[in-house]
Amino acid sequence: MTHRMSRPALAPVLALLLAGCATYSAMPLSEQPNLASSLTALDRTIPAHAGVPAQSIPADQPLSINQIGILAMLNDPDLASERGNLDSARASLLTATTLPNPQISLGFAALLGGPGASTPSYAASLSQDIMALVTYRARVAGARDEFASVNASLLWQEWQVAQKARLLALTVYSDEQQINYRKNELSLLTNELNGVQQQTAAGNLDLTAEAPLAAAVASAQSALATAELSRLDDWQSLNALLGLEPSVRFPIAEPVVTPPPSDLAGLVASLPNRRPDLVALQLGYSSAEASLREAILMQFPSLVFGPSYSQDTSNVKSIGPTATFDLPIFNRNQGGIAAAKATREVLYSQYQAQLDMASSNVQAFQKRIAVLQKDYQHSADAARKASSVASSAEQAYSQGSLDQRSLVDYQTTVLQQQIDASNFKTQLQSDELALGAELGIGLPNTLLAEHPTPPAPSPAS
Repeated sequence: MTHRMSRPALAPVLALLLAGCATYSAMPLSEQPNLASSLTALDRTIPAHAGVPAQSIPADQPLSINQIGILAMLNDPDLASERGNLDSARASLLTATTLPNPQISLGFAALLGGPGASTPSYAASLSQDIMALVTYRARVAGARDEFASVNASLLWQEWQVAQKARLLALTVYSDEQQINYRKNELSLLTNELNGVQQQTAAGNLDLTAEAPLAAAVASAQSALATAELSRLDDWQSLNALLGLEPSVRFPIAEPVVTPPPSDLAGLVASLPNRRPDLVALQLGYSSAEASLREAILMQFPSLVFGPSYSQDTSNVKSIGPTATFDLPIFNRNQGGIAAAKATREVLYSQYQAQLDMASSNVQAFQKRIAVLQKDYQHSADAARKASSVASSAEQAYSQGSLDQRSLVDYQTTVLQQQIDASNFKTQLQSDELALGAELGIGLPNTLLAEHPTPPAPSPAS
């Protein structure tokens, strides 16, 4: 008696098969810019990492340069697109860890006639790609190392964005100081020029006294305009990293940079274990090693093996194993092996070059910092001395023993010395930040933001 599966019994089977299938949903592109109009609109939550609980960066108080760097790591639009590479590497890992499906072959031939023929013929076989099993471990190891390499590379890109944001914040703060100095200088010179012009109009001075001051005022105006334009450019660059509208402004706290340790030998020796770019190259090299092992294994004949069953038209039934394999006469995967070896050699050279460059940069920054520390100290001392002299000049001017023109010269000299000291301090702090990044210290050692979840499709789509 023949039993047929009823429709109610088929439903759970079909539901089970369809449950594991992917479905499509539309994800329409945005038609509007996504720039934030204030700090409160940014992602300001630092997720928990390395045992540190989650924190939120305040938006109602001056931000440190390190906080600004972390905000850039969380919100930079370019980083958001780069994080898609992590999803791509994760998909490659999933592909590598998934074995190929077994293959089923079915055949049927209807009986039309012939001697000894009494029944239709049937044939069925089940086969599996054995080579996929042989190369499985090497393939998975390579994919895992590649995923970890992409993860480390993305962390290094986050570091680069944070470093750029910190340097821009440092520069913006310096721009503000220089603009204040320039405004004071222009105010002093303008007041002096107005006084000379009044004396000239009264006939007490001739035009030769006015010309040098007019030139000094014009020069001060030009310097102030240049400083204000530099500040505008730096603000716009910083806002672009943070995903803010170009016109947004927020207070920046006075930069505090921790000087690097004086003994750098131990930090340089451990660079390969801390710098994300070096770690990424090491993992990429390990992935290339695994790919080479896989390529070597694939030089052996590709084998497909499995059982088969057949029944011919005379009702003779047979069952047994079947094997299909390549004859390695022309192709023994020589091209794949050569390509894998070349890739490994390239990564070997890239890692060595990056390690050499990192060590060289550390030494270069160390020497620059030593020179800048002396230059800054000398400039700061000169500014203090000029300020002391200017105070004496102001006292002499109040007693009538010094004219206003000489007093203005003393005061503008103080401002120029302060500008020089500010420039040296900014250069020193910039190099100290750069040295910290070269040493792999001072920044989070894990990704702060994962690839964003795509928005849900709208009902209309």
